[in-house]
Amino acid sequence: MKILIIFIIGIHLTAGVIHSHSYIYTGTSGIPGFPEFVSVGLVDGQEVNYYDNNLMEMIPKQEWVKGAVDADFWKRNTQNIIGTQQVFKAGISILKERFNQTGGIHTFQRMFGCELDDETGVTDGYMQDGYDGADFISLDLKSTSYVAPVKEALITKQKWDVADAERRKNYLTQECIYWLKKYVRYGKSSLERKVPPQVSLLQTDPSSPVVCHATGFYPDKVNISWQKDGQDLHEDVDVGETLPNHDGTFQKRAELKVTPDERKKNQFTCVVEHKSGDPIHMILTEKKIRTNSAGTGASRQNHQSSCFKVSLLEVFIESVYNKVWWRTFHSLVLRTKLFIKLLFKPE
Repeated sequence: MKILIIFIIGIHLTAGVIHSHSYIYTGTSGIPGFPEFVSVGLVDGQEVNYYDNNLMEMIPKQEWVKGAVDADFWKRNTQNIIGTQQVFKAGISILKERFNQTGGIHTFQRMFGCELDDETGVTDGYMQDGYDGADFISLDLKSTSYVAPVKEALITKQKWDVADAERRKNYLTQECIYWLKKYVRYGKSSLERKVPPQVSLLQTDPSSPVVCHATGFYPDKVNISWQKDGQDLHEDVDVGETLPNHDGTFQKRAELKVTPDERKKNQFTCVVEHKSGDPIHMILTEKKIRTNSAGTGASRQNHQSSCFKVSLLEVFIESVYNKVWWRTFHSLVLRTKLFIKLLFKPE
């Protein structure tokens, strides 16, 4: 069985520039060959540090982040995260008991972080835990208390309201913001770069929706839409979330459900808007569609290309993502690196 472990990060579509610093912890049990604990640190969607229990060391993932920290930072944080790893391992055992579970595959995930509007100076923070793909507990910064959406979390809420809520709030509103400002200062050239998207039209078979797929762009904010005869089209259009690529860029897609007859009678155009340049207009024609079924024109030429295979994989990954609980917490994106490895794991 192929197991997909989802790692996500929030993005925000606002007029001002919102900077973010977040961590995502994932503890697992019952997955042979997969790390039992993974930690990913991010700044504005860029992975800045990484740890798992096989590596047993927190490592930098961007060159610029090395200049933002002191010489003992990595050793100190490695020791801290090893402690967190033990907490997560114990946490899964406790949660299995509360949910009356024994064996099987289980996941315990935490996402927390802070945000800063560099125009207004307004800050915000968040912390949310999930177990086996469902909300478990979250922190309400305004009331400085935890919210328990399921009865199994009530015991945790009662304990954490007394012992943890104030400490966690102080971290999210003070220490996290301090590090966010520092990281943004040191990573300015990388975080503020602009890379234009590469746009393709994809289709798995003649009866499936046509996917307008934009990838390789940075920063992450992009708008993808479909037009019919020059007019914006909303019906039969499904716009996906923005997802990260392994190289620090992003991808996004918009599906169009259209019959062959409609395509003959009307002109359909995908429009991709990104701050790196002018909008990209791609008119839907047979020659421009890349498909994994035998066809004509460009579809035949690209059928065996590795780039095409990756593009279809990315589209498949997002279809899985749309079923994941994290989607309800802000507008979220996937981290792909770890679960692509699992996707190709033999049955």
